[in-house]
Amino acid sequence: MNRNDRSIVGLVMVAHAMVHTYELSIPILVTIWLDRFGVGASTMGLVVSAGYALFGLGALPGGVLADAYGSRRLIVACLAGMGGSFALLSLAPGVPVVAAALVLWGAAASVYHPSGLSLISKGVSRQGTAFAYHGMAGNLGIALGPLATAVLLLFADWRLVVLLLAAPAALAVVFALAVDVDETAAVEDSAGVDGTADGDESVADGGDPAADGESDGDARAGGSVSSLPELVADSRALFSGAFVLVFGVVMFSGLYYRGVLTFLPELLANQPLFDPVTLGGRAIQPSRYLYAGLLVIGIGGQYVGGRLTDRIPVEYGIAGAFATLAVVALLYLPALRAGLGAILAASAVLGFALFVVQPLYQAAVAQYTPPGTRGLSYGFTYLGVFGVGALGAGIAGFVLDLFSPTALFAVLAGFALVAAAFGAVLSVRRPA
Repeated sequence: MNRNDRSIVGLVMVAHAMVHTYELSIPILVTIWLDRFGVGASTMGLVVSAGYALFGLGALPGGVLADAYGSRRLIVACLAGMGGSFALLSLAPGVPVVAAALVLWGAAASVYHPSGLSLISKGVSRQGTAFAYHGMAGNLGIALGPLATAVLLLFADWRLVVLLLAAPAALAVVFALAVDVDETAAVEDSAGVDGTADGDESVADGGDPAADGESDGDARAGGSVSSLPELVADSRALFSGAFVLVFGVVMFSGLYYRGVLTFLPELLANQPLFDPVTLGGRAIQPSRYLYAGLLVIGIGGQYVGGRLTDRIPVEYGIAGAFATLAVVALLYLPALRAGLGAILAASAVLGFALFVVQPLYQAAVAQYTPPGTRGLSYGFTYLGVFGVGALGAGIAGFVLDLFSPTALFAVLAGFALVAAAFGAVLSVRRPA
């Protein structure tokens, strides 16, 4: 990687880790709010859902803003908004302010993925490696955020814990403002403006690079959307091509992701192998540690997935990875009943495969969209992953209530097979 690549990767790694740290700290805090504020689970569920809904729904306008004003500005706003929301949360006297703070968090966090991924796709020459490191940082936040929150709560009141969690965002804002990046370096290199790109070739070849605007770090993209008719026109253009297949991949990826992770802790806790144990007078839940370990293994999956995008066609990687997830879904329950060794192995494979797909579809978005609407493209992508994908939790709960865990994993296998089929169609359409 060259200096600009390293600067961009450092910036997006910090921001991505913080987004998921905050995202996964909220469920830990919910158990406290239920007791402190004297509300029911349904009320608190609606409050939390409002924040999470905006996390997905805000991705599309976030993508439009990233194209119009530059990715770094959006990342700075994201970090400042998340830190401010948690500072407000520490002062919450009741549920209405908690709701307001979580809505603010969701709105701020929603702009990160389209802006961060657009920045990688247009500014980094070795994009596969960058996607890998980016994903690994996100997984660190996913795994370590809840753990850090739980540990801090052993020593401090929840309000102080939330305020402490807000502090790193302020430091990250200072770093984001100070780091020097060229947001369109990879586009310029591929167009021959600054010579040959350093390292592997860029995958961002979906359109006319020369139309992407200036090279200034916070440059307004030449293809940015400035009106509703332009948004409609650009969206229609995106979905009239192969991007519609990529969007299908990300939707079913999101359904699988939310569907399996939402109820997996409960399914594990119901197994006799993971009955609570008492240690030092405290009840330890082994299933929670297995769940956390599964997410940590996902770091390796993110890295391998990113490296694969530099070595094989992403279409083949998508088809193969989702076919693997379908097999894992079908074998997971039999493994759960086969003993500790089998369930540890199956969980490790699930964690690895669940996250290996993310750099693959992120690179596919860059490959099948023009640079001038890259932010809009990633906005649609994360609308699909987190917005449409959020339905996976509801579908999973519905299936578990009416049928059985076996039926749930069959449905999950179906999601993965549909995504694999989209990948297979993409591979057939792929230019020779």
